[in-house]
Amino acid sequence: MQSAHEPAAGFRAAPDLQDALGQWLAWLQHERRVSDRTRDAYARDIGQFLAFLARHQGDLPRLATLATLGRGDFRAWMASRQAEGIEARSLARALSALKNLFRFLAKRGLAANGAIASLRAPKLPRAVPKPLTVGEAMDVVDEVASLQDEDWIGKRDAAILMLLYGAGLRIGEAVSLNRRDLPEKGEARTLTVTGKGRKTRVVPLLPEIVAAVRAYLAACPWGGTGSDPLFMGAKGGRLSPRLVQKAMQTLRLALGLPETATPHALRHSFATHLLGAGGDLRAIQELLGHSSLSTTQRYTDVDAQHLLQVYQAAHPRARR
Repeated sequence: MQSAHEPAAGFRAAPDLQDALGQWLAWLQHERRVSDRTRDAYARDIGQFLAFLARHQGDLPRLATLATLGRGDFRAWMASRQAEGIEARSLARALSALKNLFRFLAKRGLAANGAIASLRAPKLPRAVPKPLTVGEAMDVVDEVASLQDEDWIGKRDAAILMLLYGAGLRIGEAVSLNRRDLPEKGEARTLTVTGKGRKTRVVPLLPEIVAAVRAYLAACPWGGTGSDPLFMGAKGGRLSPRLVQKAMQTLRLALGLPETATPHALRHSFATHLLGAGGDLRAIQELLGHSSLSTTQRYTDVDAQHLLQVYQAAHPRARR
């Protein structure tokens, strides 16, 4: 684990830059609280950038080097990554990591460079999981329990898939829940969820979802306190997202569903089916935890006809 003053090993950089990188990685982990996966991906992206600089300039980069880089240097790095066959989405993430690092260095007075701010990320292909039909989604929730030999595991899988489809949770959000997060009897049936960027949102729970989770807990052989995981694995630890994905793979074969029928597709189906039934776009934005309405529009694949109906119903000019 990096401390605030531990140099970052493994980077092709001068000691002063390695020390700054150690501070940045520690800040990402302890203050920004990004996941280990994101932190490691950012570290790899920066490592590739520094390796490029070492080749590009013929010397190990140092803090002073970063301050003198021009727009052409950054564009040369992006061109080299594209020549290596990197996908647009991965290049966009690498650029995001680089901008994050430069903002960190500037705020701490270590190195300032205004050229990177003008760089634009490559246009990303629009790729969202296809929703299941209402019938397919209901079949997934109804049939998953029957695929397990142990009754409590079947109840667990049914409960977690109901949360994905019935409340729009991400798989990571669902498996991160603790027992105290489930509302007590008599309380409002809502759930406080911690999503991306550690942002919290409150989602309503249908009575069927609460009943399914309580049925799973009643059958679960593992006890626990409020701070213990809500969803447990067979050995008593926190349930791995991979096991939920594996359950969906089994369901795809059993029900003849396409490969796009993933746990995340259930969240997508939640939003799409609400929209199809006349749900308010901004309310769905809140339920999904999106920071902007445009993200919700892309994610739920709102068609032009629906947007036209929203416009005609809401815009003052359209009502005249």
